[in-house]
Amino acid sequence: MKRVVITGMAGITSLGETADEIFSNFEAKKNGIRYMPEWDVYPDLRTRLGGAIDQFTIPSHFTRKVMRGMGRVALMSVISAEKALEDAQLLDDPIIKSGETGVAYGSSAGSVDAVCEMGRMVLEQTMDKMNATTYIRMMAHTSLVNMTVHFGIKGLSLPTSSACTSGSMSIGQAYEAIKYGKQTVMLAGGAEELSAPSAGVFDVLMATSGSNDTPEQSPRPFDANRDGLVVGEGAGCLILEELEHAKARGAKIYAEIIGYGSNSDGTHVTRPDQNSMAHCMKLALKDAQISADQIDYVNAHGTATDHGDVAETQATQEVLGFKPISSLKSYFGHTLGACGAVEAWLSVEMMKRQKLIPTLNLTHVDPLCGKLDYIVDQLRDVQAHIVMTNNFAFGGINTSIILKNYEGENHV
Repeated sequence: MKRVVITGMAGITSLGETADEIFSNFEAKKNGIRYMPEWDVYPDLRTRLGGAIDQFTIPSHFTRKVMRGMGRVALMSVISAEKALEDAQLLDDPIIKSGETGVAYGSSAGSVDAVCEMGRMVLEQTMDKMNATTYIRMMAHTSLVNMTVHFGIKGLSLPTSSACTSGSMSIGQAYEAIKYGKQTVMLAGGAEELSAPSAGVFDVLMATSGSNDTPEQSPRPFDANRDGLVVGEGAGCLILEELEHAKARGAKIYAEIIGYGSNSDGTHVTRPDQNSMAHCMKLALKDAQISADQIDYVNAHGTATDHGDVAETQATQEVLGFKPISSLKSYFGHTLGACGAVEAWLSVEMMKRQKLIPTLNLTHVDPLCGKLDYIVDQLRDVQAHIVMTNNFAFGGINTSIILKNYEGENHV
């Protein structure tokens, strides 16, 4: 079996595009949630909160021709991937186009504007808004396809579209592709763009936050007074690499992926299952060949929904015991396909900085939640060497990833 390390990381979030900027906002106890006045045209939509990215940097070489087949989700994905490759010093390396590099990347769906273009044909019997790029921008694997074309990648393609585990499943599958010798380098991650329909999916389930007048106070994962999730957007990309290849080229190594577990509930489409969540974490521990007491921190899925928070924390307590835990969704909202990638990126940053991020807006832990060491109020200075990051999706699709601080000569 090959060892798999992370040599590049990047992302785009509502709190910034660099880890330094994001951590500065963490320290300031600031979230990226705002009122969405553009959603006021939907009177039946209960929530008006979103984790919107008001603007992000588009490099000058991304011309109109380059972006022609990219909707917003694909554009954020490709830019994040380019920055991650630059971080890994692999952007112009021959291995990218050699067939030894692949991509695993996912989102819940493509761009909503393209969906509307096709929907107009169905609803109004006209094709006046459709063009040659409509389907390319709409398809769930639009990010992955645009990445392979933009960088000339000819290796393995693993598109994932599994709702809230799209990003984490991509990382897990990329890890396995290298571990089992199928590829040397993998681009891995996920993205999602914000839209009123994405909020509406959860709104009809009465799972969204209605705290429209106080966006800075929502969402509230694990809190007894939480009132639902907030949908966000973003993108994240990790560069995964076979350890010996990374060492041979003198790459900086951020962390090692040592374990991955994934399973399905097989019970209910939207109701989380505590037993399956627990089993998923056990699968990751087994893959990593470590015991539960070696986990120093848990980056929770933590959506701020009633049943989800309880099931997840009870499962975490069952498997890991009294562990430090927090949810980054309190800052970004639920970024759906992006969350697994963004949260893995920032979990590595927490190990690198030896600072654990607290859950924002958590003042009174729900007594129904598991007995865990909930990190609140301030960043916590901790020697964290092994962390677990968990994500759980609609359809009962569960993922658990275990990351370890790399203890080698190139350790950063």
